[in-house]
Amino acid sequence: MDFCLSSVIRNTMQILKLQSVDISRNQSDVPRRHFAVYVGDTERKRFVVPISYLNHPSLQDLLHQAEEEFGFDHPTGVLTIPCKEETFVDLASRLNHL
Repeated sequence: MDFCLSSVIRNTMQILKLQSVDISRNQSDVPRRHFAVYVGDTERKRFVVPISYLNHPSLQDLLHQAEEEFGFDHPTGVLTIPCKEETFVDLASRLNHL
């Protein structure tokens, strides 16, 4: 069971890493029904995730934390979630399997 869970997390991380790109990329690479989010406390990575994730309370909590830290007027003008990359990958993994 533990081996299976590790495999699922590893596969999800690979998928998210493939979707992760440099901050310098523009919005045109975001597929329909997806959004880009930058994740990290200091070094930020960009992930492209389905809009359906916005309905999940766990992601809503992270967005609430981002609102408290940055407000709606973030200096870079991008959606940024101030959490560890591993935390976001774990959440995305769980949401991907719902």
